[in-house]
Amino acid sequence: MPARITDPEQLKELLGIPFTPEQTACITAPPAPQVIVAGAGSGKTTVMAARVVWLVGTGQVAPEQVLGLTFTNKAAGELAERVRKALIRAGVTDPDVIDPDNPPGEPVISTYHAFAGRLLTDHGLRIGLEPTSRLLADATRYQLAARVLRESPGPYPALTRSFPDLVGDLLTLDSELSEHLVRPEELRTHDAGLLHALESARLTNNDLRKVPEAAAARRELAELVVRYRAAKRERDLLDFGDQIALSATLARTRPEVGDILRDEFRVVLLDEYQDTSVAQRVLLAGLFGAGTGHPVTAVGDPCQAIYGWRGASVANLDDFPEHFAQADGRPAARQSLSENRRSGGRLLDLANGLAEPLRAMHAGVEALRPAPGAEHDGVVRCALLPTHAEEIDWLADSLAHLVRTGKAPGEIAVLCRTASDFAEIQGALVARDIPVEVVGLSGLLHLPEVADLVAVCEVLQDPGANASLVRLLTGPRWRIGPRDLALLGRRARLLVSHARVGADDDADRRLAAAVEGVDPAEVISLADALDTFLELPVDTGRDDDGLPFSPDARVRFARLAAELRDLRRSLADPLMDVLHRVLAVTGLEVELSASPHALAARRRETLANFLDVAASFAAGDGEATLLAFLGFLRTAAQYEKGLDNALPGGENTVKVLTAHKSKGLEWDVVAVPGLVTGTFPSTQGREKWTAQGKVLPHALRGDADTLPDVDTWDAKGIKAFHEAMKDHQRTEELRLGYVTFTRPRSLLLGSGHWWGPSQKRPRGPSDFLHALYDHCAAGHGEIEAWADEPAEDEENPALHEAAADHAWPLPLDDTALARRRAAAETVLAHLERMASHQEPHPAAHDPSSRDDPEWPPPPDDDEPAFDDGFPPEGIRRRRPVRRRPAGVATPGRPGRTGR
Repeated sequence: MPARITDPEQLKELLGIPFTPEQTACITAPPAPQVIVAGAGSGKTTVMAARVVWLVGTGQVAPEQVLGLTFTNKAAGELAERVRKALIRAGVTDPDVIDPDNPPGEPVISTYHAFAGRLLTDHGLRIGLEPTSRLLADATRYQLAARVLRESPGPYPALTRSFPDLVGDLLTLDSELSEHLVRPEELRTHDAGLLHALESARLTNNDLRKVPEAAAARRELAELVVRYRAAKRERDLLDFGDQIALSATLARTRPEVGDILRDEFRVVLLDEYQDTSVAQRVLLAGLFGAGTGHPVTAVGDPCQAIYGWRGASVANLDDFPEHFAQADGRPAARQSLSENRRSGGRLLDLANGLAEPLRAMHAGVEALRPAPGAEHDGVVRCALLPTHAEEIDWLADSLAHLVRTGKAPGEIAVLCRTASDFAEIQGALVARDIPVEVVGLSGLLHLPEVADLVAVCEVLQDPGANASLVRLLTGPRWRIGPRDLALLGRRARLLVSHARVGADDDADRRLAAAVEGVDPAEVISLADALDTFLELPVDTGRDDDGLPFSPDARVRFARLAAELRDLRRSLADPLMDVLHRVLAVTGLEVELSASPHALAARRRETLANFLDVAASFAAGDGEATLLAFLGFLRTAAQYEKGLDNALPGGENTVKVLTAHKSKGLEWDVVAVPGLVTGTFPSTQGREKWTAQGKVLPHALRGDADTLPDVDTWDAKGIKAFHEAMKDHQRTEELRLGYVTFTRPRSLLLGSGHWWGPSQKRPRGPSDFLHALYDHCAAGHGEIEAWADEPAEDEENPALHEAAADHAWPLPLDDTALARRRAAAETVLAHLERMASHQEPHPAAHDPSSRDDPEWPPPPDDDEPAFDDGFPPEGIRRRRPVRRRPAGVATPGRPGRTGR
């Protein structure tokens, strides 16, 4: 096509962008393979769009001969829009001049997965794949995996985790096998050899003893993966992992496909290349690399490679010059972008100091430079508070001050290492009238209104979900005291005779039981103990097991057991029906409405957001079940790293999200709490293949050379492996810290504390907070507070507060209780007015439910402080409860799988 641009200066004028010399060199490079190491905020998207304009404008390619790939639909849309506008602005394409015979072409820009899907549609028959195959939605994946687990003959003695956990484990292993192009049979052979080798090894500590347990579980999971893949084939279904793995196979085994693609796309742009997996690298190199010299430009930053936990391999970016060598065999060119136009120079000084070890590990990485004139911009403020509660208050007060002095809430973000503090942060901001949004499913799961709903669902689905049941029992609705809770646990143990621990319960027997695995049907279940209150009388002081439950607890246990039994009858219903039924029967929606106004509004929004997630999950499969959804939630909660695709909305609210989800985003102000020892940077590394059956052994991974492994199966060898994994974890945490501290444009707030909410030993500032302190002490920021280290004999004040005399369960909120009773009075008054025209409603004339000022009755002085808090029976449910069909026996809880 004819050239319309002939000079780089002309390109600058046409686009109105003062490109740096670095950017200009990348944009105008010859059409040959090159990798651009683009530092944070260095304008990589701008460079990619301008490179397309340069190549098209200089007549080297037509617009439709350009292929751009990135990871998310949002990123693909932004890149496509940027390219489209740049082409129009430069006058290369004119959208107003439409020639029906020669319509203007556009670059093809999509996600890596969408490209793989198109490749299989066009060429899948070459490897025997039918073009009718459909892509699995999340709901269908979890649904199908759950069905495979249920229908598999077993037995699987090594798989002792709960059913929802096993659903997640199965899908995780299937995904890892696909990402590294490993067949399940290869994995089973590897683990069989490992188990044979371990037979002669002395397993002298727990870490060593976990290895054969994990290998046995992995072999059984691999068998289930085979069944799961067969189920997909029978239904002509593929998931994202299948798309990439099959596309990689196509690229490796059918060279004619690469010829066709290279002819169709004369220029290829690969965004965020450090986040690609081994299978994606094999696919892309098979099509556009392998010595062909095709003009591929990969852009990425090894310092921001934070997705190794989900299969990404930073080695892909480091090894790009060899994987995509030039036609004459020389390595591809490597270029750098290092001028950051986002953050002030003082913020970049901090980030550069943290990233110094990373720059030494990777070729082509340079320290970030501020834009001219911004060398002294940016402020860091840090604080070390005595307690976790004081840190949250400091954070909330700081952000409230910024908002009151004119900073838009939408220009502020709170980035946390994990989602565990989200509820406290949200509550503190709401209390200060600051609009706030918790971003991402993993964050929502930590908020109390969602956690309560999920807890009910887990108890319904899994009789062994003891932690969830305890949450319900001690919560504001059922309010069971510690004595009755302990008695319930004792009854649960009595129901499982073999679980009694006696003097003959020696270490050898416990070890043998651990190695053999435990049948889930024999696990102590509080739900089983709860069900006994439907069968035993509640009006006597003692039961046949002699446990002296209080009269209030007996009533509440029976009512909760009846409610759960009633709800379990609807478990086979569509997911959204089950969730709404739980909300209606348990009264959670009513409870939220009774909360103080501002907090109630936020909680209703939170619950609505969670239900939107559930509706989106169910949309892909009209028969999505609660079991599949719980497996999905377990996976999201486990990682807390942005596994879901939720992004911050456009509302003018302070965004609260995990550091992992912040990648690619920016705000004027960023607050990073929890910079304490062991939390950020975290000392909890990625799951090890030596202890987890769902994790692929390092020796089978395509990036095995970049990961540590076990040399000898003895105490020394396993200890060396764990130490090497800790070093690997420190590097990954350093990358995450670099991403986090390069998000703000003008202000970074970092904080920590000495005493956590429940820790007996002080935490103290982490290496990251020490770095912020040193940066501020050097004159580049402000140290707003720095608490002294506690004395050796000092105790956590939060524990003293917890040990003080409190009524437990906590007394009901007076305001909420008054609102709830006022609502009951209104409804009952309405029923009375109706009674004059029809048969009276029994609840309307129940003096104990309306007129008695002591309703509910006060607790006995010798019992824990109970307050029933139940609305009158006549208005407790919003809609009729479906009754059990006459003559049909229904189970009290789901049947056990025996796995």
